[in-house]
Amino acid sequence: MTVPEPTFEEARDELEAIVRKLEDGRTSLDEALTLWERGEALHALCRAKLDAAEGRVAELLERLGGPPGGPAEG
Repeated sequence: MTVPEPTFEEARDELEAIVRKLEDGRTSLDEALTLWERGEALHALCRAKLDAAEGRVAELLERLGGPPGGPAEG
């Protein structure tokens, strides 16, 4: 059974929790490394989801006749 991929919001929230845990300084070295690796994976997931959303927005703007990267003229 596979675990479903978290949503952007779930991944962001988990990443924020990891950062707080690492910043409090009460984790062992092994736990900190495990948390860091999970954080790297969550960061990559969030970045991919943001890139995909950015691509969709650019595509929608193009369909509306607006220039990519700028607001559509109306």
